[in-house]
Amino acid sequence: MIFLGFDHVSMIVSDTEHALVFYRDILELKVAENRPALAFAGAWLVITEQQQIHLLEVPNPDPLQRPEHGGRDRHAAFRVIDLEMIRIRLEKNDIAYTMSTSGRKALFCRDFDGNTLEFIE
Repeated sequence: MIFLGFDHVSMIVSDTEHALVFYRDILELKVAENRPALAFAGAWLVITEQQQIHLLEVPNPDPLQRPEHGGRDRHAAFRVIDLEMIRIRLEKNDIAYTMSTSGRKALFCRDFDGNTLEFIE
């Protein structure tokens, strides 16, 4: 098998509009206009031309208790050009984060539904 990359990562959210405040407004991701009519609410967000985050507004099967440091939890990791810009946006919006404990230039945060995201410079 030859992998070319990933197509999308899905995140379960309780309220799409509230989730868009984090993904669209704080992280400044563009909402894709080509999401088909599905039986549940959600949104597709553009990472690159061929990569997306899919927000799925469905009941959350995960437990409410999550590890404090996102690096010890399931997470999606994204390469970014400027980690400091992400850190500033998170702090400006009072969103908690932790720096990587491995020594890499990376940070972990959670969206409003507890989904963990890692940003790596």
